[in-house]
Amino acid sequence: MTTFVILSIALSAAVLLAVLWPLWRDARALVLAGVATLGIATFALYRVVGTPAALEPQATATMPTTLDDAVTQLEAELAKQPNEPEGWRLLGKSYAALQRYDEAQKAFERAVQLLPTDADLLVEAAQARLFNNAERKLDAQAMALLDKAIAIHPDHQRALWFVGLAQRQEGKHAEAAKTWEPLLAKVDPNTAATLRTQINEARADAGLPPLADTAPAPVADATPALLTVTVDLAPALKDKLAPGDTLFVFARQVGGPPMPVAAKRLPVDTFPVTVPLGDGDSPMPTLKLSQLPQVQLVARIAKGNGPAAQTGDLEAAAVTADVKAGNSYALTIDRVVP
Repeated sequence: MTTFVILSIALSAAVLLAVLWPLWRDARALVLAGVATLGIATFALYRVVGTPAALEPQATATMPTTLDDAVTQLEAELAKQPNEPEGWRLLGKSYAALQRYDEAQKAFERAVQLLPTDADLLVEAAQARLFNNAERKLDAQAMALLDKAIAIHPDHQRALWFVGLAQRQEGKHAEAAKTWEPLLAKVDPNTAATLRTQINEARADAGLPPLADTAPAPVADATPALLTVTVDLAPALKDKLAPGDTLFVFARQVGGPPMPVAAKRLPVDTFPVTVPLGDGDSPMPTLKLSQLPQVQLVARIAKGNGPAAQTGDLEAAAVTADVKAGNSYALTIDRVVP
């Protein structure tokens, strides 16, 4: 039991540092906050296993030196103690961090078998199925997990976000907008502003008018920028600008769902314009920019209601970017969407 607890703590540290290390040089406060979170996770593991001696200095289990080593040791401990749901949850997260999505899905499935009424775990299991799907879609089993999570926790924000995403993937745009609209009153102003853009895009695809803009203005974002994007407009396209045009700059998963992990909507004014993107620009707390090693950056001047490409829009070629504080990229809008 002692070995299991120490491995779990070490693996939590390994996963956390793997995510936060790229931010250390430019965002030490954020990293230190993450380490504080690790302390909370340690206490939670103590509660699950219930072995105070495992947290004391005399515990002698060998500490792993890499994330891969920690995963291997945790696998061995779970083979001996297969009925620890938190261990399977942590193993699933670790597999996902290593992009071993098939194994992550199986680990979360086992965790759900052991803890079937944990709404957060059900959503994590559905997300694992999304990442393991070749088309990056939520299949019927993932939807069943989300439905069960919502039955347990009707206001679960991540579950509702994923349900709306699935509806968008199925072409049920009006239903997606209806699913997401109640979330506007539950999230912070910055998140609500980005979510409103997603809702209006869904409404536009459904042939509906945009929501009335009654939301409070977003507050200044305290989270650090992870990427800086400079957007310019090719001189040959300047005469195609029109009143009411909107500039969208967003980051999305490489090879993942089309929904952005960070996005900003700006008036078309002067070029070039420099846009910082960070975790505060994520539409929903399902996936943050800092959780991804790479993203695709997109810039588009929309003639319609949302960032989805439409005929006549002006756009730049997408650029793959490494997510690391201080990294800067340049996009030039130089083509018309056919």
